[in-house]
This record gives sequence, structure tokens and C-alpha cells, in this order.
Amino acid sequence: MTSMSNASRPLLQALQLTRQWGGLKAVNNVSLDLHVGEVHAVIGTNGAGKSTLINMLSGEVPPSAGEVRLDGQDISRWPQPKRAQAGIGRSYQRTTIYPSFTVLENCRLAAQASKQRPWAIWERAALCSHSVGIAQEALEAAGLANSAHLTAGSMSHGQKRQLEIAMCLATRPRVLLLDEPLAGMGAEETDRMLALLHRLKASHAILLVEHDMDAVFRVADRITVMVNGQVIASDAPEAIRTNPEVQVAYLGEANAH
Repeated sequence: MTSMSNASRPLLQALQLTRQWGGLKAVNNVSLDLHVGEVHAVIGTNGAGKSTLINMLSGEVPPSAGEVRLDGQDISRWPQPKRAQAGIGRSYQRTTIYPSFTVLENCRLAAQASKQRPWAIWERAALCSHSVGIAQEALEAAGLANSAHLTAGSMSHGQKRQLEIAMCLATRPRVLLLDEPLAGMGAEETDRMLALLHRLKASHAILLVEHDMDAVFRVADRITVMVNGQVIASDAPEAIRTNPEVQVAYLGEANAH
């Protein structure tokens, strides 16, 4: 009985999260659950509050009200580094790789940053077998094992976005908060990224903020729709597609006909 309860319990929860700056509520009373085995997409127009929501979940912005819970524990006041060490990883809208370093070195640095070994002062960081091993595992998971030797700046846009996810994986996260990972991708690169997300959800709880609606409906298990900082719908993709309020507010009235 207990194992079933634990299996169904959300790994990461937002409970009535609000973020207010002066008179503006960028996020207003938002609740959502993230489960291992699911891609939970958050959609909405610019200014809907999606990035602010991710920033509160990752610990970069404190909530004005509400709670963030990780595996049932209130982490609302934890700083971002503590949340990262507890298993919350995120990617950003803008590329955050080191272009002059190799793909492997980018991942190794991410692994090293998450599990620092200050006592190993005699050991060259680049030769640390622990962080190199984690980096290689992350590249394998992200589909970049054959690109480890490449200079990161020489890769295609899509490969750079894959590398960002690999760097995130090198921190050994349980939760992935992905902020527009498909931005600027062509069809082939999008297909590769969606296949990657499908593989990763088996062992991670994934929050996906994305503007590519075709991709969202292909990969998401649940979709939450935000308008002006509030949730107007949260349901399975087909229910969202046919929701009249969503059609008018976000997908466009044309979709209702």
C-alpha cells in the first residue's frame, strides 16, 4: 500500500504559487504536479508567467506566497544550489555552454560543479575519473556520445541544445525544468529532441515550457495553460486541444471551427 502511494505521489509540486512585484502578479495562485514518467508542458503567450514559474521551482526567484515541495518536503526557502544538489536541474532559453571547450569538458564541468571534491587538491580536475564517468553517461543519455571530442561552439544549434540537456543530466537530476529547448530548431533537430525527452521521462519528472505547439502536443502527457499569470486549464493534450477557453485565449479561435 505504501509503495503504491509513493509511486503516485508527485515528485515536484507547486502549491498555490504566487509571485508579485509591486501591483503586478506575474504568477497568481498556480498549482501543478510533476511525476516521473510524464512530460508536463506549460504553454501560454509571452508574459503569461511561464519563466517566472520555472524560476520559482528552481529556486532562482522566491515565491511571494505558496509552496514548492520536492518528494513531499517543503523546499520553498531553499536556495537554487541546494535545490540543484537535491535533484532539480534546469535549462535556459539562452545557450549556456562553453563554446571553446569540448563537448565532454562541458559535461565534466557540470558534473564537477554538482559534486565538488575540495579535498582532492592533488588531482587534476580534468583527470577526475568520477566526473568524467558521469559526463560520459550524460552524453550517452543525450545521444551525444559520438560527439564528445567536438568543440562545443562548432556544433549545430540543435546539438548545442542537446548538450545543454546533457550538462543538466551530468548533475544527476530527478526533475528536469526545460525552458524552450526547441527554440530555433528545424524539423529534424526537433524530432531528435522529442525522442530524447521521450527517453528521459522514464526516469525523470519533466516540466517543458515551449512555444512550438505541434511539438508540445506530440510529446506532452499533460498540458497546463497559463494566461496573465493564472492557470486556465490543465489536462491531457486532447482535452486541452478541444477546450473552448484555451482555443480562444491561446490556440486561436480558428481552432474552434
